[in-house]
Amino acid sequence: MAKTTAPSSRARRTPRERRSVDVRAWLGGIRLSGFMVIMLGLVVLAAFVLVPTIGTYVSQRQEIAALEHAVEVSSAEVAALEAQRERWQDPAYITTQARERLYYVRPGEVPYLVVDDLPASEVPQEQAPVSDEVERTRTDWMSQLVRSVAAAGLAQTIKAPSIGVPDPAPTESATPPPEG
Repeated sequence: MAKTTAPSSRARRTPRERRSVDVRAWLGGIRLSGFMVIMLGLVVLAAFVLVPTIGTYVSQRQEIAALEHAVEVSSAEVAALEAQRERWQDPAYITTQARERLYYVRPGEVPYLVVDDLPASEVPQEQAPVSDEVERTRTDWMSQLVRSVAAAGLAQTIKAPSIGVPDPAPTESATPPPEG
C-alpha cells in the first residue's frame, strides 16, 4: 500500500492566516503583580522627571563651554594689549614709531623719502591693455553729458496738486453718460 501524503495544512494557509494571533490568549498570559505595576510607575515617573533635567544640563554645559572659550579669547587679547603697553614704555620703541609713522626727525637730520623701495617680487604687475586697438567715439561725450543733465533738470516729473480745484475745461469721456 502506498501512502499518499496530503499537502500540509501549513502550505495551504495564506500569509494573512499565518500572521493571525489570538490576542486574548496572549494578553491572558501576561501576569501583572502589584510590584510590577509600582516599578513601571516609578520608571515612567523617573522619565518625566529626568528628561527635562537632562535637557537643561546639556544646554548649560554648552553655554559653559562657550563662555570658557570667550574667556580664553579675551585673555589672549588682554595679554596682547599688555605686551603692546609694555612696548610703549620703552623710549626706543616710541622713537622708532614716531620716525616710521609720522616721519619725525631729530634736529639737524635731513629726511629722505624713497618712493620705489619695494623688492621686485612685491612690485605690482602692470595690467594688460583692455583692447588691442584704440577705438574712437563718433560723438562728443561732453556735449551729450550737458544735454542729458539739462534734459533731466527741465523734465517735469510731478503734476501740480489740484485738490479742490475744478478742471478749467472738462474733457469729453470716451463713453457717453448713462441715460436713465
